[in-house]
Amino acid sequence: MGALAVADLAALKNSKDALARVIRETKAKLRALNPNYATAFRAMEDDIRREVDGIVSRRERDEAIVPEIAYADVKAGRVSDSAIASVRRTGTAVIRGVFPRAQAEDWNEQLGEYISANGYYDQKIDPNLDKYFSTLKSDRPQIFGIYWSKPQIQARQSESLAAARAFLNSLWRHDGEGKTWFDPKRETIYADRTRRRQPGDVSLGLSPHMDAGSVERWIDEGYQRVYRHVFSGDIARYDPFDGAWRTATSEIPSPAVCSVFRTYQGWTALTPQGPGDGTLQLIPIARGIAYMLLRALQDDVPADELCGAQPARALSALPDWHPALMPALSPIPLVQPGDTVWWHPDIVHAVEDRHGGQGYSNVIYIGGAPWCEKNAAYLPRQAERFLKGESAPDFAPENYEVAYKGRATSADLTDLGKKQMGLVAW
Repeated sequence: MGALAVADLAALKNSKDALARVIRETKAKLRALNPNYATAFRAMEDDIRREVDGIVSRRERDEAIVPEIAYADVKAGRVSDSAIASVRRTGTAVIRGVFPRAQAEDWNEQLGEYISANGYYDQKIDPNLDKYFSTLKSDRPQIFGIYWSKPQIQARQSESLAAARAFLNSLWRHDGEGKTWFDPKRETIYADRTRRRQPGDVSLGLSPHMDAGSVERWIDEGYQRVYRHVFSGDIARYDPFDGAWRTATSEIPSPAVCSVFRTYQGWTALTPQGPGDGTLQLIPIARGIAYMLLRALQDDVPADELCGAQPARALSALPDWHPALMPALSPIPLVQPGDTVWWHPDIVHAVEDRHGGQGYSNVIYIGGAPWCEKNAAYLPRQAERFLKGESAPDFAPENYEVAYKGRATSADLTDLGKKQMGLVAW
């Protein structure tokens, strides 16, 4: 499998002909790795259909779809083996009570005041800055380009969240292929945005997709190694929680395309929210990516296409191409302020089109980004943006907070926060 430099990947964003050529060449190489790719896909599809049927049956019986864990059990080291197995199987988790409810509610109020007092709603939003979600069915989400409010900083650097993330990171295999890929006990800050969705809103929905790469998952050499057992036909050996090569992938640069390694995407609830409240939906199958990868190699897919995948965009899961997965799309359970929700970077997720609830559905986006060479390389750029109040490097350069009053500064960082931000050494 040939290697593409980051610059080569970036060039593909602006050249349809070059992208089509690379896709044709890549598909030919991946098919050559496993001439039985059609048989492998049919077997994978059968497995997925059985798993989806089980999810649908449990959902119809009002049984839990997403594993739920008490933070008190994480802190005490008494999370059950069955709960751990469920997280690894589904690629999802709700950890309840990471923060006291009163703390989360106070953050919600502070964040709302910070946004309003600094005139965020009066600013002109440039729709050309961030097109990451433009291929998804619903409108551009109401996600605020805010990164450096004090509540966000306080949540990211908290000791309780560090403990929750260390537990989740421990479910990954961080050693393998002759190398230590990341440190599960050291977390870096990856500054992300916040969501504030009002009742009755119909503009925020996102159709099923996954982040952290679209066409790269096939054409990038790092991703090819991550999915080596899938492409070679030895699918039984594929472990979604194997960290080998995960920190060696390259992404096509674009606003909102994550360029760090995340063990989990995630958010912290600031308000109560659950099914029908315009919030998160998940397809809780950690191995579902294998089905999508193999689907694109089948003979009925045009030679220069990857089932709708486009560079510098979210990777859509589509009913026409991925029908076996779609019935498993399930809402998260009702969560309370201070609860956290997590999903593996290869999990298909969506946002409900309509908020039919009575209260706001507000969250702070905070995922898991353990210390590794890739993440450490990102930190100096992010720290520079933090000190200036500019947007985080992976996102559109809106830079709203440069002149905001009450923005967090280095004085608001704890010792742990400074380490996570890369401002001091561990």
